Amino acid sequence: MNLNVQSIKFDADKKLIEFIEKKISKLEKFFDGIVGADVFLRLNSQPVENKKVEIRLKIPGYDVFAERESKSFEESTDLCIDALKSQLTKAKEKMRA
Repeated sequence: MNLNVQSIKFDADKKLIEFIEKKISKLEKFFDGIVGADVFLRLNSQPVENKKVEIRLKIPGYDVFAERESKSFEESTDLCIDALKSQLTKAKEKMRA
């Protein structure tokens, strides 16, 4: 799987990128044919929940997308992964039908 992580207007540290890679690699349990993933990390101007993560997974036929905001990038990533798990399960069921 081809993974592309982009941090917009800041430099993401190595630990954060490794965390995201680990979480996204676990999604292959739910759908075998993931071609690639684009991850965008953004800082918003809001004072509290200003860490935004957007994840787009490329799978045969179409893409699945999730975006979440929270107090930390790790929390936002976890929320996105949960949303993507359900989307991948639905996509797998559609392909079987």
